Amino acid sequence: QVQLVESGGGLVQAGGSLRLSCVASRRLFSINLMGWYRQAPGKQRELVARITGGGNTVYADSVLGRFTISRDNAKNTVYLQMNSLKPEDTAVYYCSTVELGQVYWGKGTLVTVSS
Repeated sequence: QVQLVESGGGLVQAGGSLRLSCVASRRLFSINLMGWYRQAPGKQRELVARITGGGNTVYADSVLGRFTISRDNAKNTVYLQMNSLKPEDTAVYYCSTVELGQVYWGKGTLVTVSS
């Protein structure tokens, strides 16, 4: 079992920045795929960004150039640096990892971007 705990969400004005963190309850395999997803009210959960153990990244088109995902395997932590935030980025952001075929989710952190 793995517990993932997100932090760093909050209220920010459009154009501002936030940095989300997700800490795993135990050391993960360094090859684990880790990702950030978000779910806005009335919408389906969608991929924001993901990163492989080797550091390869994938971003949603809507955040490309504004968000950066990174990981620190020694700290069992994955980060999401969010810059130039827009009101449409408002959502609950979830951290996720896949280990040995099992998908784990955090409980999410709310990001609200005011116009």
